[in-house]
Amino acid sequence: MNAQELLTIEAATKIALENNYEIKIASNNLNRDKTNVTTGNAGMLPKVTASVVDNNGIQNLSQTRADGTVNSLNNAKSSNLNYGVGLDWTIFNGFKMFAKLDQLKELQKLGETQLKLTIVTKISNLNSVYFELVSLQQQLIALDTTIEISNQRLTLAKNRFTIGKASKLEVLNAQVDLNTDKSNLLRQKELYANTKIVLNQLMARDSKINFKVVDVIEVDKSLMLKELFDLAEKQNPELETQIINQRISELQLKQIKGERYPTVNLTSGYVFSESQSGLGFTTQSSAQGLNYGFRASLNLFDGFEQNRNEKIAEIKIDNAKLAIEQQTQKLNSQLTAYYQTYLTNLDLINLEFENEAIAKQNLEITVDKFQIGTITTLEFRTAQLNYINARVNYSNAQFKAKLTEILLKELAGNLTF
Repeated sequence: MNAQELLTIEAATKIALENNYEIKIASNNLNRDKTNVTTGNAGMLPKVTASVVDNNGIQNLSQTRADGTVNSLNNAKSSNLNYGVGLDWTIFNGFKMFAKLDQLKELQKLGETQLKLTIVTKISNLNSVYFELVSLQQQLIALDTTIEISNQRLTLAKNRFTIGKASKLEVLNAQVDLNTDKSNLLRQKELYANTKIVLNQLMARDSKINFKVVDVIEVDKSLMLKELFDLAEKQNPELETQIINQRISELQLKQIKGERYPTVNLTSGYVFSESQSGLGFTTQSSAQGLNYGFRASLNLFDGFEQNRNEKIAEIKIDNAKLAIEQQTQKLNSQLTAYYQTYLTNLDLINLEFENEAIAKQNLEITVDKFQIGTITTLEFRTAQLNYINARVNYSNAQFKAKLTEILLKELAGNLTF
């Protein structure tokens, strides 16, 4: 294990921020939303188009004039060529264009919030898996220790059997317990290796890359519930999302109400046209010049569709407000429950630390007594199991406290990354 790369939580976070696919997708979505925030996309800028139309024909023509004269021509060629540049500019549409631009800006903020939510969620998962690995690594060390003790016990039992101070049963029991400890170690190694794969997956790198993690879990014991509430109200990504959704719904209503106002468009263009005809009074003509004007329209009656659309938009706003209240209540409930668990886990850390110290002292005394033959193998095994369980429980208490710390910071939007 010492030869492996030491992966810190900071390094793992950096790798995940650079490689994680869901974070990359959310980042691309944000870039799309930023690209959409333009005055042109909001409909504020004019549209300029260039066009060319060229029509040609070959016909057999016959014309009868008022004086009875008949003119005819076979395979008469005709052509009509038009080209130019036109401008169409909506200069007023009931302020819908301004509401649309504001909506595009809010969608960009929504993309930023979604990216933040994705990052916070992934980094929270990363932290949870990372410190689970730390806990598993600590338990591996504890199991290594208990195997060492079981080996000593087996050696001592064999020596006692050789000199006739112990029965074969004592040797067999020691061997069975050693094999049990080895089996537990193998299962722990399997779980440790699989959890490494999960962490590599969260970092979006090769699952076969080997590494080790730090050997201690440091729990932030300074969290205060009031501060967490205040932070969550300001920067919880899910709550921010609901607030932005309300603004978007309000801007959507503003755009719908704009339909009650007239729409005014300016039109202009420069056109060149030329036509040729094989027969008629005018065989060739051409024109070029500037044209301009305006177009105005007003919806007078649309079967009450305008009223219906406005009512639906108002209902969406009400639902958005309810979603904010629901999210706030959910957030407060989660913070309160997790904080109570957090306090309990902090107390358990102290309790399990004391238990480990007591179990270690008890095991040391038991080993000494076993070596001089004053206690039974059952008493020795009980002390050994109590010690390993105490170490595992202490490690689990640290991990659970760290896990609730991570969850609280995630809800508060205060997770460091």
